Amino acid sequence: MRGSKRAHTLTVLFILTCALGYVTLFEETPQDTAYNTKRGIVASILVFLCFGVTQAKDGPFSRPHPAYWRFWLCVSVVYELFLIFILFQTVQDGRQFMKYIDPNLGVPLPERDYGGNCLIYDPGNETDPLHNIWDKLDGFVPAHFFGWYLKTLMIRDWWMCMIISVMFEFLEYSLEHQLPNFSECWWDHWIMDVILCNGLGIYCGMKTLSWLSLKTYKWQGLWNIPTYKGKMKRIVFQFTPYSWVKFEWKPASSLRRWLAVCGIIFVFLLAELNTFYLKFVLWMPPEHYLVLLRLVFFVNVGGVAMREIYDFMDDPKFHKKLGQQAWLVAAITATEFLIVVKYDPYTLTLSLPFYITQCWILGIILVLTWTAWRFFIRDITLRYKEIRRQKQEHKYERDKCLSNGDGHSAILDEQNGNKLRERKL
Repeated sequence: MRGSKRAHTLTVLFILTCALGYVTLFEETPQDTAYNTKRGIVASILVFLCFGVTQAKDGPFSRPHPAYWRFWLCVSVVYELFLIFILFQTVQDGRQFMKYIDPNLGVPLPERDYGGNCLIYDPGNETDPLHNIWDKLDGFVPAHFFGWYLKTLMIRDWWMCMIISVMFEFLEYSLEHQLPNFSECWWDHWIMDVILCNGLGIYCGMKTLSWLSLKTYKWQGLWNIPTYKGKMKRIVFQFTPYSWVKFEWKPASSLRRWLAVCGIIFVFLLAELNTFYLKFVLWMPPEHYLVLLRLVFFVNVGGVAMREIYDFMDDPKFHKKLGQQAWLVAAITATEFLIVVKYDPYTLTLSLPFYITQCWILGIILVLTWTAWRFFIRDITLRYKEIRRQKQEHKYERDKCLSNGDGHSAILDEQNGNKLRERKL
């Protein structure tokens, strides 16, 4: 099977190379250096993707086909290389380089503030008193819903999704002095975002997860199904998981899992912030197709990364190292943040308002205090209470034996109890 796979790979690569060679040799090469450069880069990426799709290591997902997930793994490598290239450019060259992708880029963006008049019902506007609500109902409302629906399918936990959703709104409150896009009305933050868009997306995602967990996973070959209706149903179900794994994060079960869950939440929030800051520093409009492509990319690679992280946390002996897609997602998130730091350090270093700083310090202290109590102080206290209870029980048994005149058995019981306690400790 492996030899056949390699033969197919070499055949595909040979055909693709011949096709590209035919284009370059028998077609008159244009005298446009920029066009030829872009065409050469695209051809090189296609050859790499073709090789990676057939030869890369399989991930945890096998539906709709393992090659689909190998493709996104290779796209992750290409995207990371692109980010590294942008990172090593000057700020002006990096922004102007985006013109090679789209000539409309490389232009400073107009600032847009979603705050301003926060009246839900504006009596001063007689023609349309609800104009503030209609202004907020743009294309980003369904994007919020579908985004959180897909994030729920990735995380598979209601509490983690709600924590990330609420934490991001607090981040918007904290960083609205840096990015004007973060300035929103209170009802836009908590009613439209957290409750309606994010909350409804999380609810629908959890319902989908419930259906997937109850579904019977009994696969049958397409050509073994006699009816056309059954064949069509089998084709549709090809895009559902091969089997179902319920994520039980259990963050309070151990210090290792608690730190891992905190790390997952931190990376999620950083990736969300990178979306807005990258648009700001690279001068990309929010509605540009590159922004949408980046979100589609993270949806596909994020699901694989979350499964690899969960497998590593749930059974570290079997999965001795973290999956390749998880490492790539972490590297991409870190590289995006480095680009933001390099391209606009002034915006990032704008000091937080004093009351915001106090709130974050208080929150960090509360989290650290709970961590110390849950995984250190509480365990020591429980261990001390257990030892004290055992001593009291042995003392009661010894006194009972002495009162019955059986001093020899009491001594033996005490010795056995001491050995048992030493063994447990």
